Amino acid sequence: MGIFGAMITAVAGLRAQSYALENISGNIANSQTTGFKRVDTSFEDLVPNLPLRNQASGSVSAFSRGTNTIDGPLNSTGVGTNIALSGEGYIVVRDRADYVGGLPTFTASNLYTRRGDFETDKNGFLVNGVGNYLVGYQVDPLTDSVIGGAPDVLRFTNDQVPAKATTTVVYRANLPAEPSTANSDPAVPNSELITGAGFAVDPRGNAGTVQANEETSFLNQTISGGSVTMFDPLGNAITAQLRWGKSASVASGGTDTWELFYMNNSAATGAQVKWTNAGANFTFNASGQLSSATSITIPNMTIDGTNLGAIDFAPGAGGLTQFADISGQFKPTTLNQDGFAAGTLLRLAINDAGRVQAIYSNGQTSSIAQIAVAQFNADNMLKRRDGGTFEETLESGPPLLATTSTSILAGTVEGSNTDIADEFSKMIVTQQAYSANTRVVSTSQQMLQDVLNIIR
Repeated sequence: MGIFGAMITAVAGLRAQSYALENISGNIANSQTTGFKRVDTSFEDLVPNLPLRNQASGSVSAFSRGTNTIDGPLNSTGVGTNIALSGEGYIVVRDRADYVGGLPTFTASNLYTRRGDFETDKNGFLVNGVGNYLVGYQVDPLTDSVIGGAPDVLRFTNDQVPAKATTTVVYRANLPAEPSTANSDPAVPNSELITGAGFAVDPRGNAGTVQANEETSFLNQTISGGSVTMFDPLGNAITAQLRWGKSASVASGGTDTWELFYMNNSAATGAQVKWTNAGANFTFNASGQLSSATSITIPNMTIDGTNLGAIDFAPGAGGLTQFADISGQFKPTTLNQDGFAAGTLLRLAINDAGRVQAIYSNGQTSSIAQIAVAQFNADNMLKRRDGGTFEETLESGPPLLATTSTSILAGTVEGSNTDIADEFSKMIVTQQAYSANTRVVSTSQQMLQDVLNIIR
């Protein structure tokens, strides 16, 4: 085709370089856009079908090339509902379709994004910076397992979490080998024991009690065991005062034995029972390790008229010891329980496992949802949408949804993977190629003018 072919090819080159410049411009413009994936430009040569000795270099066509699998920088935000993905994968979201009754309705199809700057809106949805709604699975807060089938838009309400009655007290501590009670005297053998006081468990297993008028004597023969706040089924807080008394020792010809007491009636007077023995002996071997059962159950534990039901005191294996302590006092390491009062939702947070956790006013935290993470066999074949979202295509294949992921980073967002310096380098090359093509056009035009001048 000669001169005309050269001009047409140069125009195609101008078109291709213009397309490349457009992508460079978009990449630079989105260099600070959260989760943005730059678009690179590739060129394809178009070679005409000519005889072997007359082949031409041909024209050119430009096409885009995605960079969906290239991570952007990770920026810590400290916002509990912000997330980023490390490596491949996409956060599943949906677009809002309309508002009905003050609440949004959603499109039927899922979209996929790397933009994880989610925050809670007024209706309890998690929405990112461009208005995409987070999709995930519901989680049973009791079993911490995912429930339901297909993922859906997540919504969280301010409903109260019900109270939970205390059933177990984790009670781990060291009891001194020689308790320092008010009555104990190193010069008087067995003065640290309560054997003769009538408060201990008798040989038939009957637990002793302490009347209000016996309290002074009881306190002089025991040491404090701390206190723990427990909850009844309605969530009322009940504080249990505890004390320990040593009822036998190796030095007295027996086995080191301790007994636990709790205050059952703080207002008791006279002959009314004020302290109750838990009803079990805690025995220790020569190494100071617990040799009896590692837990006891107090049936119908009642404190100040409130029946707490059966309460397990569970120090666990190695949790309760009897080692020498110069202070002669009880030294707790763990003293907590499993009950709590009712509470309202304070805020949400997403952890590194992708679990949406609810933090309540009663101090409880529970997992209530799991975000969905999608992967594709051909990430770069996804169709780009506004707001940094992508949609499935035939070329990308269907999404592979997971209910667990190790690639989630909480309190972090992914930045744009655009490299400004690299884009400027590509822009210089593109400009030079564009200018060179214009020279081809002007040269072709001059050569055509020379042809016309021959006729003249």
